[in-house]
Amino acid sequence: MKRDISMDRNSVAQMRSRQHIIAEMACSHDGDPTLARKIIDGAGQAGADAIQFQVWKLAEMMVPHHRDFEKVSQIELSREEWTDLSNYVREHYPAMEIIACVYECSSVDFCEEIEVDAYKLHSADLSNPYLVRYVAQTGKRIDLSVGASTLDEIQKAISWINQTSDSPIWLMYGYQNFPTRTDEVNLSYMMKLKHLFELPLGYQDHSDADTEAAFWLPAAAMGMGVDVLEKHITHDRSLKGIDHEAALNPDEFANFVHMVRTLEGAMGISTPRPFSQEEQKYRKYSKKSLVAARDLQAGTIITEDDLTFMRAEDLGLPPDQSHHLIGRRTKQSIEQYHLVREEDVE
Repeated sequence: MKRDISMDRNSVAQMRSRQHIIAEMACSHDGDPTLARKIIDGAGQAGADAIQFQVWKLAEMMVPHHRDFEKVSQIELSREEWTDLSNYVREHYPAMEIIACVYECSSVDFCEEIEVDAYKLHSADLSNPYLVRYVAQTGKRIDLSVGASTLDEIQKAISWINQTSDSPIWLMYGYQNFPTRTDEVNLSYMMKLKHLFELPLGYQDHSDADTEAAFWLPAAAMGMGVDVLEKHITHDRSLKGIDHEAALNPDEFANFVHMVRTLEGAMGISTPRPFSQEEQKYRKYSKKSLVAARDLQAGTIITEDDLTFMRAEDLGLPPDQSHHLIGRRTKQSIEQYHLVREEDVE
């Protein structure tokens, strides 16, 4: 059964308070559906918003004399296995969407049969109008991977999608090297893409999963204003299987999701809000108020020299309100260092 994960086209208004976390399985399953289910469990139990499958039909994706043909053939999952895995997601983690990264049209047809929620187009296919348009015909969201792509290639792909359908487009930026050195990431260029194309933007992290950069680089991207985080996940990185370099183990991925959700709370909202009880307490303690600089007798006409600005036990008039007191007469005596309020003057 297809779930309703609809969202206004190219809008992130519904995402602003919650980062969209994509668990990228890639080929970490090593061609074993049992390992794939372990990865799905890791993503689902961690609270990922989506699991991303890479679905292909090797005979239509790669020439048989390619140097990696044999290796890729050993990890190719069958249509039946992908169907079982998608059903596993729907049954055990119904709130988690399924994104399919596809490489040829027949896989798009298959992914429509299993009713995936969205598609990812690899940056290798940005200059492939046939596949781009074919995916766009589904009308589903397209996560457009733009790593190692020119601005012209990105613009053309966006145009082909827009000419074909109203599919929402999310730009997904990541440096295409596994693992990525921190000095290669270029987060400033990533944000330039957001401003140039005015589309939701995601960061695909390919940092060495054995380093702290695997956490703080996505955190930095989040702070800069990305809307989506794509993070690789595997079943056991120590086995050094395919696509393991940037992939977190399930427990690490859970910590990653927890970090993101904690940062969301820290980021808060950009609009003014009422002060919290703690902030009100802080203001009362630390803000300076107008107090008498000396003992003032009843009937004293207040001058600027009669006032000073100090912390007091209670919060009185702030210093910028002294003009409301200067030139007015005191109703009663006011001791030095006591608050001078408007009700104390005529």
